[in-house]
Amino acid sequence: MEKQDLLEEFMRCKEDPIYFISEYIKVTHPVRGLVPFKLYPFQHRIIENLENNRFNILRKFRQAGCTTIAASYALWVIIFQKHKQVVILSKGDTEATEVLDRIKLMYDELPKFLKPGIVEDNKHTLKLGTNSTIKSRPSGRQSGRSLAGSLLIIDEAAFIENIDTIWAAVYPIISTGGRAFVLSTVNGIGNWYHDVYQKAIEGVNSFNPIDIRWQEHPEYQRQEDGFSWLYEEMKAKGLDVDKWEETTKANMPMKQWLQEYECSFLGTGDTYIEGSVLKEISSQTSENYNIKYNNRMRVWQEPQPFYTYLIACDTALGRGRDYSAFHVINMYNGQQVAEFYSNRTPINEFAKIIAEEGMLYNIAHIICERNTIGNNLIDWLYNIYEYENLWYDEKDDLGFLVTMKNRDTILADLEEAIRTNLIKINSTRTCDELMTFIIKDQGRAQAEKGYHDDLIMSLALAVYGYKNLLDTTPLDYISKIPHKEAPPMPSKNWKFRMKTATGDISEEDLRWLIK
Repeated sequence: MEKQDLLEEFMRCKEDPIYFISEYIKVTHPVRGLVPFKLYPFQHRIIENLENNRFNILRKFRQAGCTTIAASYALWVIIFQKHKQVVILSKGDTEATEVLDRIKLMYDELPKFLKPGIVEDNKHTLKLGTNSTIKSRPSGRQSGRSLAGSLLIIDEAAFIENIDTIWAAVYPIISTGGRAFVLSTVNGIGNWYHDVYQKAIEGVNSFNPIDIRWQEHPEYQRQEDGFSWLYEEMKAKGLDVDKWEETTKANMPMKQWLQEYECSFLGTGDTYIEGSVLKEISSQTSENYNIKYNNRMRVWQEPQPFYTYLIACDTALGRGRDYSAFHVINMYNGQQVAEFYSNRTPINEFAKIIAEEGMLYNIAHIICERNTIGNNLIDWLYNIYEYENLWYDEKDDLGFLVTMKNRDTILADLEEAIRTNLIKINSTRTCDELMTFIIKDQGRAQAEKGYHDDLIMSLALAVYGYKNLLDTTPLDYISKIPHKEAPPMPSKNWKFRMKTATGDISEEDLRWLIK
């Protein structure tokens, strides 16, 4: 190239990291050796996010090549930007050395006009003539004190035990202008990585979430026109690459598959709901909802005429610990149409919201647990708000008393309802609780330490009420609507017994009114 051409090429590389990496970076391929690093579409997307967001957190499947992306991007920074310091934090010394060795190999294979010269080169440091430096360090108790830099890359963050302490130490340094890229495969729940990613999804921290699944990687798909090392490897073993997923699943525990390839956050024990079922219901959730009551309630579907609804409630004190929760279920199709979730709502306000939503949803059936503070909620609904459509048990006591014995029963019914699609869950929050609802050593189903089960228990009550609903429409609702045929109700063998402010309503009374 002529001098002017070289200058133009240099400037193009400086302005476009994707072009620089695709055209000039070489990596070691497991089959073909040293090859150009031709980026896949999902890798393009990662780099675009790095350019457009200061803080990024990546959830990835295993062997996605994301560490190589981070390494090549770090090299681009120190070549084309002056006085920058990139810090790469890895789990151990071996991993830290390996990452820097990759970067040095990338640098060595660059054409001369893209090499600003090396000022310092040792086991953990590469400094170039731009006065920009990459430091690749293993995690340790004192790591946070030495991580001042323009860009912090944390590789396999879910596997670094003290990462919360390190982040607390380094955040004040990078918060004033630095950037961070956190990447990892999933390693259970209850760790810093899981917490940060979940909050990023909810939009309550500064991180931009990036999600990469194995289905996006062309190597896991048969390629008729191009080379796939995975295809060639499986072909040599007499395996059908079209059945790669089936074959891989058969050779590892389902929990491992869900974490390493489907990127599912799972508890340390066996989840109460089987893993493949959790995967299925998670894929069907919806972020298309409206919010009410200062973001405490999500609504997927507003009340519809002629439909019967059920509200199931689990109550807390509203003092910042356990959560008050309720679900609104469409009795015609079992769909979750609304969800309330808050740990800062007093009992009186919680009751008011339930009564309002109950009236709004066609005088919905309401079933409340009456353990401890639940009695207070029922008292507010029945005596203060005079709500007419409340569940009562065989002893004529309002509400549902959860005991050690019936708890297992209603949870078993919940599991069956989810597995057989009797109910449709729209909420990611509910699915997240199910992911951390595990079977302990004693065989008892409960939330993983540090997590909650309030949405699960209220959903279990919803299933119980659903299965016991009387195949009629509430009295007060019928009296207020035009005579028009309502959608047929699901056929049930059990009856949902109700108590109203005006007395008990019999099935015969309802049939007479409908005529």
